[in-house]
Amino acid sequence: MPSVQELIEKIEAEIEELPRGVLQPDTNYRQLPEWSSMHALIVLALAETEYNVTLSGEDLRSCSTVTDLQKLITSRM
Repeated sequence: MPSVQELIEKIEAEIEELPRGVLQPDTNYRQLPEWSSMHALIVLALAETEYNVTLSGEDLRSCSTVTDLQKLITSRM
């Protein structure tokens, strides 16, 4: 079960354009200027490869914060 901090670190490692420290548990990642549809695909792939959890684009859109995303991944594990 990933912690919010672990998930933040993995997302930051995958998305080079995202400055380290920008993501916080309550960050609405979709509102970040650096966020794009490519980053959404990266997060979907990350959930699959790291946690063996399949998420849809709609799942991702239903999350507002990194904590929401962590809770969703955890609920599907």
